[in-house]
Amino acid sequence: MAMKEGFDSSEGEISNPRGLPITGGYAVNPADNVTGYKSFQAGSFKFHRDEYFCYVNTPNGVHTMPADAFLRALMRDVAWGFFYGTVNFDQVFGTTNYYGEVDMFLGSTNEAYTSAGRDFVERFKADKLMDIFKQMVSDWTNEGYDPFAAPMETGVPWGIKNGDNDEAVSRERVTARRMVGLPGDTPVRTDGNGYPVNRMFADVPQDQPEVHAAPGFEHEVSAYNLFGYLSRSDVTWNPSVCSVVKDSLFCPTSEEYILPVEHGNDRCEWFIQLTDDITWNVKDGATGRPRAVINMKPGDCCCMPADIRHQGFSAKRSMLLVWENGSPKIPELIRQGMAPDVAVEF
Repeated sequence: MAMKEGFDSSEGEISNPRGLPITGGYAVNPADNVTGYKSFQAGSFKFHRDEYFCYVNTPNGVHTMPADAFLRALMRDVAWGFFYGTVNFDQVFGTTNYYGEVDMFLGSTNEAYTSAGRDFVERFKADKLMDIFKQMVSDWTNEGYDPFAAPMETGVPWGIKNGDNDEAVSRERVTARRMVGLPGDTPVRTDGNGYPVNRMFADVPQDQPEVHAAPGFEHEVSAYNLFGYLSRSDVTWNPSVCSVVKDSLFCPTSEEYILPVEHGNDRCEWFIQLTDDITWNVKDGATGRPRAVINMKPGDCCCMPADIRHQGFSAKRSMLLVWENGSPKIPELIRQGMAPDVAVEF
């Protein structure tokens, strides 16, 4: 659920299934005299918010989302670098990542919109659109509200402009180069480096494994308590790369309440439920038609196909291990029919 750092268009031709031209025209407009919030523009998309809602205006219509739902989704799109595949903020608005360029759409993954001819999509350079998104989440997040945290661990996003919380919205996700805890890599979480145990994981043992490496291998052999590490996550629904073997990425995460987006895959994605439960609503990636409901309990394993979107619900903070093949070649191989969109056929 997290592409390797440093991947960009230089690694290959950028796919453009819709054949869209690159759109320009970005603007950050002065703060509104009443609400205090700035408004933003990228191409024909215009964004503004008031005390309760965020609005997306396009030539084909305006779409309205509650400010909390919009900011939680925007936070993930920013932190994940548009993620892989599609980030549906809800059933109407979202982005699709082509790794260097991004399609931003209104209704293009919603069958009702497309059948009525009300969908709208434009294509952007990823870095230009990301700059607008970062400014938007910074300006629209008030003091005391953390769109990355669980609802019980944050404030509320409502009201007129009231300060900011740039410390929260500028968090960088963990991306180990080899493995958490190795010398020179991302460190194990502790109280001392700002990661206390979450209230829901007070019973998780915090002892660490002992490693007795043979002489000469002290920097090659390591181990850490993954459950202890996840129990100290300060955010939810934010998969982090914790171990890397070539294109094989282990991306564990802790989950509470609702995945703020409907994530549309562009490759298969494996889930192993480590603790507690998650219910997944699975839909067709292109139309949004329901496909399945999956109830995962500790020890369960499932694989999400490459042509679906999914959204999870976790009543108690749970631990999930996500595994993916991070090769940038896979999405285009699937689009060309040279790779399957399922992990196994029975």
